[in-house]
Amino acid sequence: MKKLNTIDWIALVLVIVGGLNWGLVAMNFNLVTYLVGSWPWLETTVYALVGLSAVWMIVVAFKKEAPAVSM
Repeated sequence: MKKLNTIDWIALVLVIVGGLNWGLVAMNFNLVTYLVGSWPWLETTVYALVGLSAVWMIVVAFKKEAPAVSM
């Protein structure tokens, strides 16, 4: 498994939160709206960050690891 840096971990957490939120939306409960519903701009920002995180995780999934250096 590839070693994840800090940005990779943040993106992974946001993608997991987004996936869980979609599962809750299927049961007529939107967690993001519940948490930040009084600030629509913040809700939009959260959705944008989740979407960007998904794109980032696609890049991470297909990123090739640097070859090991043997001494």
